[in-house]
This record gives sequence, C-alpha cells and structure tokens, in this order.
Amino acid sequence: MNDLKNPGTKREIFGWAMYDVANQAYTTVVISFVYGAFFVGYIVPEGSAWRDSYWSIALVASMLVAMVLSPIAGQYIDKGHSKKQMLAWSTLACVVFTSLLWFVEPGYVWLAILLLVVSNTAWMLGEAIMSSFLPDLASRKNMGVVSGIGWGTGYVGGLISMVLVTLLIVTADPSDNVTAYIRQNQWAMVAISIYFLVFAIPTFVWVRDHRHTPDPSIAKKSWRASLNLVSTYREQPVLMQFFFAFLFYTAGVQTVIKFIGIYTSSELGMTPAELIPIFLATQISALFGAIAFGFLERRIGARATLYITIAIWLVAITAMHQLQNIAQLMSVEAKTLFVYIALLAGTGIGSIQSSSRSLVGQLTPTNHAGSAFGLWGFFLRSAAILAAMFGVVADIFSRQNALLMVILFFIIGAVLLSRVPLGRTIKQRLAEDEARVKAGHSR
Repeated sequence: MNDLKNPGTKREIFGWAMYDVANQAYTTVVISFVYGAFFVGYIVPEGSAWRDSYWSIALVASMLVAMVLSPIAGQYIDKGHSKKQMLAWSTLACVVFTSLLWFVEPGYVWLAILLLVVSNTAWMLGEAIMSSFLPDLASRKNMGVVSGIGWGTGYVGGLISMVLVTLLIVTADPSDNVTAYIRQNQWAMVAISIYFLVFAIPTFVWVRDHRHTPDPSIAKKSWRASLNLVSTYREQPVLMQFFFAFLFYTAGVQTVIKFIGIYTSSELGMTPAELIPIFLATQISALFGAIAFGFLERRIGARATLYITIAIWLVAITAMHQLQNIAQLMSVEAKTLFVYIALLAGTGIGSIQSSSRSLVGQLTPTNHAGSAFGLWGFFLRSAAILAAMFGVVADIFSRQNALLMVILFFIIGAVLLSRVPLGRTIKQRLAEDEARVKAGHSR
C-alpha cells in the first residue's frame, strides 16, 4: 500500500483548499478587522456604556450555538448524510445573513447582533464540515501537507479581502463624510458575501460528495449522544486526550488573535495605520508557515511538529512579555522589535492550527470523521471562550503580566500532548486502512 497516495485527486484538493480562500474573507473582514470596529464606533449609539459588550454578546452567543451544533452536525454526517449539502447550506446561510448587514443603520444594534450570530455560527459550522473532507482527500501520511496547503492558501483569501475592502470599497474618511463611510461599510458586507460565494464555487464543482458506510454504533445514536463527552471519551480516549491538549494551546493562540489589537494600541501606542502593514506581513508569514510545517510534519510526525510550533509561540510570547527589556538591551525601539516578534508568531499561527486539524484526521477512523471534526469545532470554540479570560486577568494584573497566563496555556497544552499515545493510534488507523483496501481488492 502506498501511504503517500492521496484518495482525492489534485483537482479535488485544489477545490477543497479554495474553500479556505473563500471563508477566510468573512472572519478577516467581518469578525477580526473591519466590521467589529465599525459596529462599535458607528452602529452602537454614541455614549452607550455597552459598546464593546454588544460585540462580545454577538461573538459569545454564536460560539455557544456553534459548540452545540458542531458535534450534532458531525454525527449527522457519520450517519450517511451529504457533507456537500450541509456545507452548501452553511455557506448559503453565512453569505445571506452577512449581506443582510447592508440594512443595519446606526442604532440598529440588536438587528446587527442577530445577523452576526447567525452568520458567524454558519461560518463556524462550515469550517468544521469542510475540515471533515480531509480524510477523503489525503492519505494519513499526507494529511499534514494537504491541511497545510489549505490553511496556508486561506491567508491569501484574507489578504485579497482586506485589499478589496480597505483600498477599494471603504475609502471615505469618517471625519469628513460619515454618511459615505457608513454606506461604504454596508456595501463592504455585500462585497464580502459575493466574494465568499464566488471563491467557494470550485469546492462545490470539483470536490466529490464522499459518503461512507455508517458505523452501526453511530447509526443507532440520538443527537444528544454527540454532546455526551464522557461517553465519547470512553469510545475514543486518545482523540479526546488530544482535544484536551488542543484546548489549552489553542486558547493561547486565540488569546493572541483576539487581543493583539488591544495590546498593540494600549501598550505600544500603535495606530491602525501602523498595524495594517504588520497584519499583511504576518499573513504572508502564516501562509508560508502553514505550508512549510505541513511538509515538515510528513517527515518528522505530528507530535514533533506541534512541539516546534508551541516552542515558537513560547519564544514569541515570552519576548512580548519582556519586550521593553529586550528592546533596551538591543538598543532598538519596542515597536520595531514587536514587528519581528509578530512575524515569528505568524509562522506558528497557521502551522499549529493546520497540524492540529491534520492530527484529528490521522487519529480518526474514516467513517467517524464527521463526529471527530464536529468535536474539533466544539473544542476550538471552547478555546476561544477560555481565551476571554485574558481580559479579566489583564484588568486585575495588567496586560503585560496577563501574558504569563498565555505562556501557561501553551505549557499545559505541551504537557498534555506529551501524554497522548499518538504514534500507536496512528499506526492502528493505518493498519485499518490497509485492511479495508485489501478487503476491497479481494471482492
């Protein structure tokens, strides 16, 4: 058996990777960089004490809904239902409800929250469903490479969408013409919806709807069983042990993603104009990091690759914690030093998430992939909620000292990862694949 031969064609893999290019536009523009700031600054009434809290309500509510629906959707896939149809519905829901943000005017806070909750929930479900195609497209030996290519090319989507919105659509200065600025942000949501839909077309045209014979044990389960983590731990202890390690080190990654804007503006006094080129540079480093570490994973294995990426993060966060001291020692400005730290972290931001996704596929029987990636979605959102602790810790002990909590997340994740018997389980899955192929040839 050729361990490197992918079950999916090159065209299928390209079509699958294009979904990362498509959906990255939503999270980059709507959630991370453009609409969030617009919502807080122009949709929430001026003088409201709940400005940031309204945005948090939208994000947390959508994550909680996605945490419940992801495992249910995963189990539904493993019962033999069409992944492609489910992906199409989640994509359509995200596109439609994002475009409806065009109707949100200043003061329409709860309408915006409703549309954001539905669109973001649909986006998160789509991410989990799309990831469940990975075992159908890549051999277990090649999952790191294919996952890395998909995750890496996704950053191209982030770059394209940011250029589209910030340079071509939202061009008005709000201090000169606030009406035009509001209208342009509304049209930006329509543009991102169209972008998402157009760039997702190759996925639905070229990726086949792979279906597997359902495991009888899954076929008999009710949807409530998908949310029973204790039962799942008994059935797949190694996968669940990995998810607990994943929970902590991903919380470290999510903390940086969600709070880096606040940290750089408050601690370093960096302006949005200064942050945009840094963002673009880190997107490029993340692109190359995800792809390069995917190939490295094929050579040295998933555990060693994850250790290297965790080490990169520990160096980067420790350097941020000691930023002023290191800058003084090296006789450089703190802002200049931060740029290099951000580029280092960028190489780890895509690779750690891509390697984790591939490892879920490597640890899971093919006909359980839907449930496994549904749980991946559950723990990914749980990590984002755990990351929110940074704000509370920062308020109590200062943002600089709160970075110690992030370091602790990565250390706990690494320790838990060391206790997971990855090698034995992956070999077992490879043997199962080989036996299934032989049984197919003997018929």
